[in-house]
Parts: sequence; structure tokens; C-alpha cells
Amino acid sequence: MERGAVPVRTLLVWCPDWPVIAAEIVDGVPATGPVAVLHANRVLACSEAARREGVRRGLRKREAQSRCPNLVTVEHDPGRDVRAFEPVVAAVEEVAAGVEVLRPGVCAVAARGPARYFGGEEQAAERIVEQIAQSCEVESQVGIADGVFAAGLAARAGRIIPPGETVRFLADQPVEALARPRLTDLLRRLGLRTLADFAALPAGDVLTRFGFDAALAHRLAAGRDHRPLAARRPPPDLDVTETYDEPLDRVDAAAFAARALAERLHDTLAGYGLACTRLGIEAVTANGQELHRVWRHDGLLTAAAIADRVRWQLDGWISGTNRRPGSAGRPAPPRPTAGIIRLRLIPAGVLAQAGLQPGLWGETGEERERAHRALSRVQGILGPESVVTAVLGGGRSPADQTRLVPWGDERLPARPTAAPWPGRLPSPAPAIVLPVPLPATVHDSTGQPVQVTARLQVSAAPARLTVGPATPVEIVGWAGPWPVDERWWAPAEAQRRARFQVSLANGGALLLCLTGGQWSVEAIYD
Repeated sequence: MERGAVPVRTLLVWCPDWPVIAAEIVDGVPATGPVAVLHANRVLACSEAARREGVRRGLRKREAQSRCPNLVTVEHDPGRDVRAFEPVVAAVEEVAAGVEVLRPGVCAVAARGPARYFGGEEQAAERIVEQIAQSCEVESQVGIADGVFAAGLAARAGRIIPPGETVRFLADQPVEALARPRLTDLLRRLGLRTLADFAALPAGDVLTRFGFDAALAHRLAAGRDHRPLAARRPPPDLDVTETYDEPLDRVDAAAFAARALAERLHDTLAGYGLACTRLGIEAVTANGQELHRVWRHDGLLTAAAIADRVRWQLDGWISGTNRRPGSAGRPAPPRPTAGIIRLRLIPAGVLAQAGLQPGLWGETGEERERAHRALSRVQGILGPESVVTAVLGGGRSPADQTRLVPWGDERLPARPTAAPWPGRLPSPAPAIVLPVPLPATVHDSTGQPVQVTARLQVSAAPARLTVGPATPVEIVGWAGPWPVDERWWAPAEAQRRARFQVSLANGGALLLCLTGGQWSVEAIYD
């Protein structure tokens, strides 16, 4: 960087006590009361009410609570701070382009554009503060100066430093403004109290004596902060929408509309170097009814593939007159009550167009694509629940470990697989898990029912199994019991059971369960 370069005129937005405000926005902790956000057992930020009680940054938790007995403490969550700050950045982007997020609670923009548009720097600052207050109900302060560092200090005072006056403004600031505690302590011990004192030192001596970071701080103290703003690019609006004067109530008209809209979406994504992997389809009827469906794909959706899925979905909505209720009494998918007047395509999942390539051995090849098209076609006619696949997850019993998800949906297990799951059955897993267990009886060699005591003692070795009205079958091998004692802390939901693996004389192998003195067949081994 050239020594004589002029720092960029910067408008910086600062939201005071942002970790506290973020805790209020996300977790509902009232920021009007005494609140402290802790990190490593020390106060990272605190509310105004807490400061009035003597709480300060850097205090240990116990010291802060001794100063303010009714202090509410919250653990620091950087993710929470970022999520809560995103609407603020979006609000600034509505009135000023090229926003850079410095950290949660602080963002900056080149002042030249907003100042010209709103008629001056002061008017631009007032407009941005008003925009944040109206959109997010968040208080903010704006500072304008030459350079990001000086603008940050000006924002804390709510000042606009005139052009060319930034060095004079920085000169009176204490060295603590550098936000480098170790360097600040050293400078204080050397008798350097202000940024002007620090800036007066030769730059080469600062680098040699204090290191590279101190040399950077020395440049800031001298007002030579001219790092260009790394402006954030607002996410593009990729959705495409079409409104129809004549409602779409025929499949052929809907198919024509679908292809035109699909090509528009594909061209929009291609302009950004993106491709779609998950497509949202929304339709609004003349009666105001809203329909929505998400299609997922394990490859890149081409223009033809997008058009096919939109056409299938519209065909399923419009002509699905013979739909049947889903299994287990699920209602049939909704169908339009009138013709469709508005259609919207939403690329819910996108990636770089070169980010996914077809597989060489069929992972995303032609055979898989044909199967995907066929199953998706069935879903478009009968609804998403008409085609399901099994997903394995955690659990103690085979029924707990399986989950059926619609074809194309994300295959996420219902229960975490990494959990230890005490009482889980050992391998091998059964081949068939019965949706409804079959009642059974188990007897020992003398004909007495086999029971299990509270201490998991089996009354006698299982010898014969009878399933329903069938003929008894001899048990030639067994293992167990594997106990399960679930939700014992909630009597209304508590369940105790013992499982057995048995092999039968006819070659079969079953998983049996004893609950409340009643035997049942839960699964069948292959």
C-alpha cells in the first residue's frame, strides 16, 4: 500500500451490546434487565442495566454476580449472534449496496453511494438507523470517518468526522481503542497514553520491537487504515413466477406453461453458474388455495428435468381424480379447487454447476435416472407418500431403528445412530419387522408358561412356541433376555419388556418380546 493513499470514506453501523440483543432475539432473554453474556467464565458483554450495577467486561462470573445478585447469565453462542444479525444486514442492504459484515453487530459500507443518494452523509446515517429500527426493532449507531477503524470509533460516539479530520480525531483516543489488551498494557507501562503517542513512534522500530500485529495497530493509530471494504454480495433472487389470465385447468395447458417457466428458471441459474438439485413448486388457484411440493434429485436438474417435474406435479394436482387415501388412513393429497392462476418455481437447493458429475458406474447414471423418473411420476399422481424408502437409525428395537421416508426426500434417521442405546439387540438384524406384533405363547418342557422375573431370571428354558391359532413349534435354540426399561420416570409412558431370539425346529428364527406377561412376535430373521 502506498504511504500517501487516502483511506476510503466509510459508514459503519454498530449495534451496542449485540451478544445481549441476540440472546433476546433468539432466546427471549429480556435485554432491558441485568444480563451478561459469558465466555470462558468471564463477561463478554452486558446490558445497560447490568453496567449500572457495576458489571463490566472481563469480570469473572462470580464477581459479576456479587455486584449484581439478580444478574441473568447467558453462555456465548457465536452462531446465535450471526443468525440474529442477518436481518439487520439485510435491512441495511435495502438502502445501501456493498455491505461488509465485520463481526456480528457491526457492518460497514462505503459512504459515498448512500451520501449521494440521500443528499448527504448525515441524512444517509439517519436513514440507515431508521431503516434498522423499523425493520428489526434494533437500536443502532452510525459513525462516518476516513477508514474502517476510525469509523468504528466514531460510531461508538455517534459522530460524523469531516473529511480530512480523521487523524486529528484519532490522536486524542486512548490506546485502549486498539482493542489489543497485551499491547495496550505494554504501551501504558512505556508512558504512551494516546494513539497520537503511539503513532509518533517510528514504524520500523515498532515492527522490530513489538511484532507484526503491533505494526498493523501502529498504522491504524496513524490513520492509515485504507483496507478496501470486502462488500458482501446479496444473494440473488432466483425464484421465477408467472401469472396467468386464463386459469390452468387442463393438463396440456399446464404442461406448456411448465416448460416455459422451467426454461426461465434454468437460464436464471445458468447466469449465476448454478444448477438446481431441489425444486420447490408453488401454485395458487383462482380461489386463493395454495399448493406446495418439493422435488429432490441426486443429480443436476436440467431444463428438461425441471419441466418434467413441474408437469408431473401439475398433472397430479389437476387430473388426480382417482387418488386413493394413503396407507394407515392418510388423507389423499390436496387437489386444486379451481384453475391455477399463479405458478412459482423455487430452487430450494443449488450448487455450482461443476460441483456434481454423473457417475461412471451407475451412481447417477441413466438406469438410476429412469427409475427416479418412474417413481417421481407415481408420486406426482398419487402423492409423495405413495413411494417410500427405509432409513436406518438408532434405537433399541428393530421397529425403532427403521423410518420410512418419501422417495427423493432427505434420508435422515429419526434417532441418532451414534448414541449407545443400552439394551440394543446384537447382530444380525431381522429381515422382516412386523408392523403389528403377532400374539404368541411360550411354554417350557413341562407345559408351563415361561416368565421373566424382575431380576431378569427366566423361569425355565423355552421349549415350544405357539403363534396365534397355529400348531405349536419346538424351540431348538434361544438367546436372551435383552431387557428394555424405557421412560421409567414417566409412569404413564413407562414400558418394560424383555426380548428373546429363538430358532425353531422348522428352520425359522424369530424375535420374541415379553411385555406385561404377554408374548408376541416382533420380527422374523432370514
